[in-house]
Amino acid sequence: MRLTYLGPLSIGIDHPALAGIDCEGYSPNCFAVEVGEEAGVSGAVIEGDVLVVNEARGLGHDDYAVVEMDDALHLYRAHRVGTRFRLLPVNGGQGLTPSVSLVVRLAISP
Repeated sequence: MRLTYLGPLSIGIDHPALAGIDCEGYSPNCFAVEVGEEAGVSGAVIEGDVLVVNEARGLGHDDYAVVEMDDALHLYRAHRVGTRFRLLPVNGGQGLTPSVSLVVRLAISP
C-alpha cells in the first residue's frame, strides 16, 4: 500500500484530515503520511487516512511500519518471529524481512 509523504508535523501541515490537531505538539521526529487509493475503503487503514510516523520509536509486534522501497513509501504490519520481524503488506501480498523500519500510528480515523 503506497503512502504520500506530507511533511514534518512540528512545523504544521495544512491538510483537511489534520484540522483541529495540534501539530506543533508533536516531536520533531514525527512526520505525516497519507494512505493512497489502493488501500480501498474497508479495513483498519483506508484511503485518505493520515498516519503519524515517529522515527524515534522502536518497532514492536503488530505495529504498522513504513518502509521506503523503490523510491516510494509502503505500509506494512510487523510480526515478531523470534528475534526478528516479518513485515506483511496491510492489504495482502508477499512479506519481507526489513533491515530498517519506522513505526506509525493512526492519527485520524474517519
